[in-house]
Amino acid sequence: MTDTALAGASADSAAAKRPARTSRPAAKPHGQWKVDGKTPLNANETWKQEDDGLNVRERIETIYSKEGFDAIPGQDLHGRFRWWGLYTQRKPGIDGGKTATLEPHELEDKYFMLRVRIDGGALTTEQLRVIGQISVDFARDSADLTDRQNIQLHWIRVEDIPEIWTRLEGVGLSTTEACGDVPRVILGSPVAGIAKDEIIDPTPLIEELGERFIGNPLLSNLPRKYKTAITGHPSQDVVHEINDFALVGVRHPELGVGYDLWAGGALSTNPMLGKRLGAFVTPEQAADVWLGVTSIFRDYGYRRMRTKARLKFLMADWGPEKFRQILEDEYLGYKLADGPAAPKPTTPGDHIGVHEQKDGKFFIGATPLAGRLSGAALVMLADTLEARGSFRLRTTPHQKLVVLDVEKDQVEPLVAELDELGLSARPSVFRRGTIACTGIEYCKLAIVETKYTAATAVAELERRLADLADSGQLPHALSLHINGCPNSCARIQTADIGLKGMMLPTPDGDPSPGFQVHLGGGLASNEREEAGLGRTVRGLKVYVDDLPDYVERVVRTFVAQRAEGQTFAEWAHAADEEALQ
Repeated sequence: MTDTALAGASADSAAAKRPARTSRPAAKPHGQWKVDGKTPLNANETWKQEDDGLNVRERIETIYSKEGFDAIPGQDLHGRFRWWGLYTQRKPGIDGGKTATLEPHELEDKYFMLRVRIDGGALTTEQLRVIGQISVDFARDSADLTDRQNIQLHWIRVEDIPEIWTRLEGVGLSTTEACGDVPRVILGSPVAGIAKDEIIDPTPLIEELGERFIGNPLLSNLPRKYKTAITGHPSQDVVHEINDFALVGVRHPELGVGYDLWAGGALSTNPMLGKRLGAFVTPEQAADVWLGVTSIFRDYGYRRMRTKARLKFLMADWGPEKFRQILEDEYLGYKLADGPAAPKPTTPGDHIGVHEQKDGKFFIGATPLAGRLSGAALVMLADTLEARGSFRLRTTPHQKLVVLDVEKDQVEPLVAELDELGLSARPSVFRRGTIACTGIEYCKLAIVETKYTAATAVAELERRLADLADSGQLPHALSLHINGCPNSCARIQTADIGLKGMMLPTPDGDPSPGFQVHLGGGLASNEREEAGLGRTVRGLKVYVDDLPDYVERVVRTFVAQRAEGQTFAEWAHAADEEALQ
């Protein structure tokens, strides 16, 4: 037998002894309704199908508010209550090291956070006064402005919820779908309908979406939460790149004013920026396009694993071209026109300061400290505005307030009165740029304290860096976002300085609260051409108590090293790691 034949025989013999190769197991279904059917693939999807979250309201009103907290079963308490803006809040005294080790029932108190839904941030002073009085009467005077234009109250008892709903709904407000696997609050430009340079007013569209679809069972079982942002202002003031669905006002060279369509943005622990679909949406098409994109999420969104159940994961797999094709072919029944991208903003999108409206009156943008106010302050604010002839205001996606319709001779007196209420229309760069999530004070997911940390840091930085401010060396904009856990409610990856709460080791072995640092992130603004995520440097972490020291150090290094015209974000991405420590 030849060598070749021997080799062949040996190979045949070896092959005969090897076990036959098995084919790869089929990929597990994603739980997409239009692909895999509606059979639930996890416990969450099971209870969502068994009873719509919207249905829990009747039980709250007729059973739980009468029998008390202990009468609420788990699927309602930890699930369906969210459909009405209710989460149990954290029990006081549990440190951040216990967050990941205790069960929800061990972390939670018998009180609720209540989120008041404010689509487009639009409020009347009457509505503001009602929210403030609810806070005084039922929420231990708590009130936080969120970076999604809501107002959150705490210490709410289930026994008081029906009365709270009655008061809110009596002035046209609600908590419907303020949380849950539903279309949450619709972000809208805080200067919609009043700005001199507005491209298109999205108010009619936002109102139409609210009337047609919020609280509608057609869309009350989505794979997970679904966030919308719509603006017609050239400052692009609704953080559109980090929303599931977004429309940005543009002018089409042939079709006139309308919107540029974005989809698939979200942050959390796996941040992804939204994608432009390259489509121009006319005002007449906008509501149907929103319904189409939302329906794609309902029908094709991944439901098997909640960690993959956001629209951004579907967009990452499909890409914007396929996403647009499915939208047009399966949901709209027509092609959208191609359209231009919005140009770079030329003005800040937080609207802080005094600005003339298109009707000759003025609006005033003012900031509390990291979104923290009180119910009594909200009532006083309503009284103050009315005394100065203003009856409308807006919340913003930056934890700010914008007061509308102020006569010229009332501007300066009102600016002074706002300042007395803790609302600064001419804030320092640090007060203006700092936002903070709820933190360990109330949130069951949080690891560190945030609101007090933010207030302390702002006060210290204003004092320590007064020399740079007085000499004009401080950047005129610098964002400091403080988050109590990795979930990025305070948008840490899109801040100049973003801080992610975590427990850090200490020399004595007892972990201490601190932050991982993200540097150089940001969304499209007058400071940058396009959105980008922050940079993380291995080992760059800071203890809570050392936060002012770190920010002072890195800002002074930036001022000393920056090139002419260079922003903090540009410098942070280019700098050596040593300079960022």
